[in-house]
Amino acid sequence: RANKSAEALAEVERLLAADARNPSHRGLKAAILSRLGEYDEAIGLYEGLLAEYPDQVKLWLSYGHALKTAGRQADSIEAYRKCTSLAPAYGEAWWSLANLKTFQFDADDLATMRAQLARPNLADDDRLHLDFALGKALEDAAEYPESFRHYAAGNALRLKSTPYAASDTTLRVRRARETFTADFYAAREGWGCPSADPIFIVGLPRSGSTLLEQILASHPLVEGTMELPDIISLVRQLRSRGREEGETYHDELASLSADEVRAFGEEYLARTRIQRKTDRPYFIDKMPNNWAHAGFIRLILPNAKIIDARRHPLACCFSNFKQHFARGQNFTYSLEDIGRYYRDYVELMGHFDAVAPGAIHRVIYERMVDDTEAEVRALLDHCGLPFDPACLRFYENDRAVRTASSEQVRRPIFREGVDQWRHYNDWLDPLRSVLGPVLVNYPAAPGV
Repeated sequence: RANKSAEALAEVERLLAADARNPSHRGLKAAILSRLGEYDEAIGLYEGLLAEYPDQVKLWLSYGHALKTAGRQADSIEAYRKCTSLAPAYGEAWWSLANLKTFQFDADDLATMRAQLARPNLADDDRLHLDFALGKALEDAAEYPESFRHYAAGNALRLKSTPYAASDTTLRVRRARETFTADFYAAREGWGCPSADPIFIVGLPRSGSTLLEQILASHPLVEGTMELPDIISLVRQLRSRGREEGETYHDELASLSADEVRAFGEEYLARTRIQRKTDRPYFIDKMPNNWAHAGFIRLILPNAKIIDARRHPLACCFSNFKQHFARGQNFTYSLEDIGRYYRDYVELMGHFDAVAPGAIHRVIYERMVDDTEAEVRALLDHCGLPFDPACLRFYENDRAVRTASSEQVRRPIFREGVDQWRHYNDWLDPLRSVLGPVLVNYPAAPGV
């Protein structure tokens, strides 16, 4: 979890050299390999462990996750089903089925989940996972009032354990706008690592970013990786250094020398190299939260491409409210928090549109749905890539996909997801109130 997967793999190999049959060490190796994108080997390890320990529920769950990411949906469903048969109260297994997005629960599933939720001794973690799963099951059944009640209950329970301060994000956006000005970049012209390898896809989760990744990764010159944590890790380094010196992150960043700035860009490339499995010249980093660090990215990697994936605020924000994230997206468990986060994101992207016009290419999800070829051509043009028809057949790409949209991007673009939020229109007033002009002006930013 410190995002040092290569080092972790070396350590676990030392452990296995001393105790080759240790199941915990083998399971840990499988988890590390999954983080490194080595799914065939990870799946083989899980299968060996399950042959010896067939009643280990969490092992079945991890196996299911690996199968899902590798595109073996039927096998992943079977693994998740094994979890629910062994432990009907295990909420994470039910949510994993729901999180396939294309999976449909039956009447027996609904009855089982409701019965488990009725248990007074059910652990909070199982309860919130079951609430999110039931919300999805009832949405598919068009029982929207009860569906929303379960989504709201799951979010409220999750928020208790993962508090979020929206004002912190707002303050960081203000400091970023003050720091990353046209004069700031002009004074640092020629700084940074000159590599053009990375293509960053930023925005909110559930904005269509996985679709853009799949389209670009279908190009013969571009490799898809995952939501890489390395920019955030580098930012944390600077933030920690600033605290030690009694300064803020932005103060520390502004004081960097040309050599230090270049070193950060080179460190990013070194850290991410382990995720690159091909010799394609470009690779994608689709960590959505990197929108908050677009200024840092432009400084350390001035030739990298940045793509802003944007979706209708009500559609995007409510889709985040319906989604249970394992970690790292604490803003998603309150409609008000999600709305403020979306508003801050639009504000910062608008700032970069003003100080560096054209540096960030925006893709509006609804336009991609309505006129896919035109949007794909514009996207490729921004990346300096020739058009390739394989990008229009992205759903034929059998690469591993490590997000909640993994099954959705394995089929052609569909329109039904555009307006799903309208079924919940009656409960979204708190979100509308917070979004304000951002909602009214979409797809343009306020003041544009």
